[in-house]
Amino acid sequence: MDIICPLAVPKGRRLCCEVCEAPAERVCTACTVTYYCGVVHQRADWDSIHEKICQLLIPLRTTMPFYNSEEERQHGLQQLRQRQKHLIEFCYTVAQKYLFEGKHEAAVPAALHSLRFRMNLHGLSSVELVPAYLLLAEASLGLGQTVQAEEYLSQAQWTVLKSMECSYAIQSLLHRNLGLLHIAKENYEEARYHLANDIYFASCAFGTEDIRTSGGYFHLANIFYGLKKLDVADTLYTKVSEIWSKYLNNRYQVLSEARIQQIDLLGKRFETDTGLDEAQEAEAIQILTSVWNIRESTSDTAPQKTIFVLNTLVMLYYLMMNSSKAQEYAERAFGLAKEHHLSVHEQSTIQELLSLISAEETHPVT
Repeated sequence: MDIICPLAVPKGRRLCCEVCEAPAERVCTACTVTYYCGVVHQRADWDSIHEKICQLLIPLRTTMPFYNSEEERQHGLQQLRQRQKHLIEFCYTVAQKYLFEGKHEAAVPAALHSLRFRMNLHGLSSVELVPAYLLLAEASLGLGQTVQAEEYLSQAQWTVLKSMECSYAIQSLLHRNLGLLHIAKENYEEARYHLANDIYFASCAFGTEDIRTSGGYFHLANIFYGLKKLDVADTLYTKVSEIWSKYLNNRYQVLSEARIQQIDLLGKRFETDTGLDEAQEAEAIQILTSVWNIRESTSDTAPQKTIFVLNTLVMLYYLMMNSSKAQEYAERAFGLAKEHHLSVHEQSTIQELLSLISAEETHPVT
């Protein structure tokens, strides 16, 4: 039974829906500390994030036990803060991943959880709330709710203006989302201004060639592509592809060296991975797939650029240990190279990638 009995609720206590904050009528029977206005929001929250964090909420939303000493109490508070920090980052990553996959509705509950945990830990006016506001703004834009997105962005801007300690990384995210808002409103001049600021602040925080800066280049390229300024768009798409290619190839080299050492010392194969979290992997797939789709339309005039993006996708999926996808893109690249009679060197590079994938399938990681 997950219907709330009004008589069981202490007088003066108001139970609110986890998703919309309306008066609650249902409770999650698994954790008994999360409430909903109805079945629709309960199912939405479960599918988005609650299933993953259900049991983790219990110690955060129940009364702290009695401690025998101040030292034990401080230790208990420290553990509580660590749990909150973990859930903030986990919910944020899950919401980001949904956004990059185009699942905007599913991102909302996860982003709301991240926002509430941030409020509990940092207070209502902390700059730490800004990333969660930006997630909710981006989700709202994806759902076509421009007014709601503007409200979240206004809250984020006001919080940043009040703060004296706002990092370059947060300012980059703020300008990126403001750029996306103005793209949705077809105000491209303002969008370019904000995306240029995004690239500036991201470059200050991470460097001009970092994958975290590539998103600004990508969205700016999309604007120029939509405005038919194809030369500028082409330059920016090339920049994005090169940033991701450099990162993934460097990652492969590091893992290859570690693998040799691992085999030498332990006689075991070293597991491959991207060095990215789930959200960053979803972002890489979204960006590189989008660039590839655009490159395909011009593959007759510039097949090398299409092949370059395909090779980057091959490396991405190879490091994600998705051999079937890596094989698919490698075969596309090889077919395109043969079709356009590209150099032997170009074809041999793709053959090496295919051989690499075949070797992994023949000798799986242990």
